[in-house]
Amino acid sequence: MAAGAGALKHWSGVPNIRVQGAGCVTKSELIERIASRCQLSKGRAEEVVNTIFDCMTDALRRGEGIEIRGFGSFTVRQYKAYDGRNPRTGEGVRVSPKRLPFFKVGKDLRERINADPVSSPALASRAATSPSAAPAEAKASRTNRRRSERSNVPPSEDVI
Repeated sequence: MAAGAGALKHWSGVPNIRVQGAGCVTKSELIERIASRCQLSKGRAEEVVNTIFDCMTDALRRGEGIEIRGFGSFTVRQYKAYDGRNPRTGEGVRVSPKRLPFFKVGKDLRERINADPVSSPALASRAATSPSAAPAEAKASRTNRRRSERSNVPPSEDVI
């Protein structure tokens, strides 16, 4: 068995990646983009994507964080057990402790996403057709105002 074959088998049942916002990028589209940009076969690009996902999953499973400068960081947050309720029946349910991955966006990625939408055709068309889209600055000031109303903490500059 080849080194990459296990990775292909492991990720074959994973649903497509969905990115919220202007359009979606699926796992297969990501593989196609990597294949064309790096002049790789689709099979080789799929091995690359699956290897990256496997390495990230293994690191998070071990409780390690993943930091990609300029992009963001992945950590695992631990949640204690608690008593919850079944929303359909109202019956009490014991929810066991769990660990969930958490992503914190990096400064460079945040700035690139909030850059002028004209530079991205998909974002520009969405902004033009969405009457309720508020500029990032107005949204940040509303968020800061709400945050300062809830506590005595002064509003921060980087809240979006």
